[in-house]
Amino acid sequence: MSKAKTKLTTVNVIENTYKQFRIKTIETDGLNFQKLVNRSVHQYIHDNVIQEQIETYDKLHISGSQF
Repeated sequence: MSKAKTKLTTVNVIENTYKQFRIKTIETDGLNFQKLVNRSVHQYIHDNVIQEQIETYDKLHISGSQF
């Protein structure tokens, strides 16, 4: 199996949300932020239900935020 090409990007992540993710996944060996992003993007592309859920998600209400 050949290695997939990757694209290095920079994203801004809400600090508290990222900390909560790290705390939740600290006990697991399988999931890291890169895997989460790749799996989430793949699901967004291939699953219309997931795409709709992400596009209508409105629980991140930080003043002045583009999130």
